[in-house]
This record gives sequence, C-alpha cells and structure tokens, in this order.
Amino acid sequence: MLTVEGRKAENTPRELLYHGISSRPFKRQFSLADYVQVKGAAFDNGLLQIELVREIPEAMKPRRISIEGCPLRNVLQIDSKAAA
Repeated sequence: MLTVEGRKAENTPRELLYHGISSRPFKRQFSLADYVQVKGAAFDNGLLQIELVREIPEAMKPRRISIEGCPLRNVLQIDSKAAA
C-alpha cells in the first residue's frame, strides 16, 4: 500500500491579491502489485514523481531446463514421417 499525504505548512500571514489554488490537506492510497517496491520520490516543478520498481524473486522467475538423452535428429525423424 502506497500512501501519499499532503498538507499546507504553517499558516503565515501574507497579503495576497489572488489565491487561486486551494490548499486543503489530502491523502491518497494506492494498492501496489506483488513485488513492487518504492525506490524514491521527488517533487520538481510542482509535480510529484514516485519511482517504482518490480523485483521478482529468483525462485519465482521462469527457468530454462535442458533435456538430455534426446538427440535433435530423432525428433526430426518422427515429425517427417507420414501418417499411415
């Protein structure tokens, strides 16, 4: 579960001509998929960027297993025979 929460800093008295964007506190939660981890976050030019990485454990990754004792030419002979 990824939670992004924001609130305005201290209320300092300022004299503003126009206050266009409201500054209400917010909280958003996102369900992350299995094996997804948050690697970092940055706030640049008013945009929040969150870096997510999916790291699958070695035990869960597909493996390639070679089959011994079956030469490739025998397989080709079986495939090339016509049905009787």
